[in-house]
Amino acid sequence: MTQVLDKPQELTVPPEAHAARRRSLLEWIAVHALGVAAALFFTLPFVFVVLTSLMSDQQALTRDLVPDTWEWGNYREVLDTPGFLTWWRNTLLYAGLGTALTVASSVPVAYALAKFRFRGRSLSLMLVIAMMMLPPQVVVIPMYLFWAKQLDLSGTLWPLIVPMAFGDAFSIFLLRQFLMTIPDEYLDAARVDGCGEFRTLVKVVLPMAKPGIAAVALFQFFYAWNDYFGPQIYASENPGAWTLSYGLESFKGAHHTDWNLTMAATVLVMAPVIVVFFFAQKAFVEGVTLTGVKG
Repeated sequence: MTQVLDKPQELTVPPEAHAARRRSLLEWIAVHALGVAAALFFTLPFVFVVLTSLMSDQQALTRDLVPDTWEWGNYREVLDTPGFLTWWRNTLLYAGLGTALTVASSVPVAYALAKFRFRGRSLSLMLVIAMMMLPPQVVVIPMYLFWAKQLDLSGTLWPLIVPMAFGDAFSIFLLRQFLMTIPDEYLDAARVDGCGEFRTLVKVVLPMAKPGIAAVALFQFFYAWNDYFGPQIYASENPGAWTLSYGLESFKGAHHTDWNLTMAATVLVMAPVIVVFFFAQKAFVEGVTLTGVKG
């Protein structure tokens, strides 16, 4: 006896569900299309620079977008340029030491403005904000006369590095905003356990403020690495004290027709900043995001 199976009934999807799915698909396309367009807007110039840096001298002057032969030796030729490694060393000294001094000098001031109650606290914060609004070009002449004429430090990077040991207005404000998000109960508990203010800062505040410190350190590192104005003012007379940003201008002038070498030098200047941000972007974004939670 053969058993006859009933045919399964076809499921019917309501028109409202079709409309909802179509609307959801269109929204997904719109959102991701804008994201892809923004990504291409920021990525394509960098891709163009990298591809041009790997072309030959003659192809770099054409409209070609992809190298016929991948000339990796362009980077070796740039690194062998007299002075280029010295510019690298000077930039690492300026950016690395300057960042360390800025963080070390800004954290205590930001901690005091965020957690201490003292007379003149609001005025001090207003002065910090006012210093953020003051362009460095306003004081460049008296500062140059002080460092060059009084201390005889022209032709070096020390006029740019030493002031970072006395704090930075933007770094102090950013750290202060982040430290305001740390509950006072943690600090009170540390004081009850017998910790002084310095030990409370080191043992309690600093571990909790790592994202904010990372954000400040990255801002300062990027600023020093890309700084052109400062080295031009203080170090232009001494090629041995040039940084990458200032030396790149000289390199471009010497190789004004060798666009492949100029682009290779540009990639070598940009690469450390991109690598540092790639590995520290999580802490950077978190630190910047939390600075405005509590005022």
